[in-house]
Amino acid sequence: MKAKKLRDFVETAVADMKGQNVVIMDIQKMSSIADYMLVVTGTSSRHVRSIAGEVEKRCKDKGVTIRGMEGQEGAEWVLLDLGDVIVHVMQGATRKLYDLESLWKLTPAG
Repeated sequence: MKAKKLRDFVETAVADMKGQNVVIMDIQKMSSIADYMLVVTGTSSRHVRSIAGEVEKRCKDKGVTIRGMEGQEGAEWVLLDLGDVIVHVMQGATRKLYDLESLWKLTPAG
């Protein structure tokens, strides 16, 4: 699945699971690891697990390779590496603490 289509596919799965404050970042010019990064908030550890689990299920159903998934145990922050798309599902306090959106807005000095 092409990166843009995968991004939209994941965004739909997250929205269907009532993920909150979804932010999609185009990181193609900033990183070679992926084209897009999605950050979404879940309201509890159960909600975070459910969102991540649904993304995982739908990807598997479509034949999308999941390169890595971690954080399901504590479920404060679950990371899914789908190759061209990285998904961060986080509880509100964890998202606020790490503030990935601001971190990825940084540009190298030069």
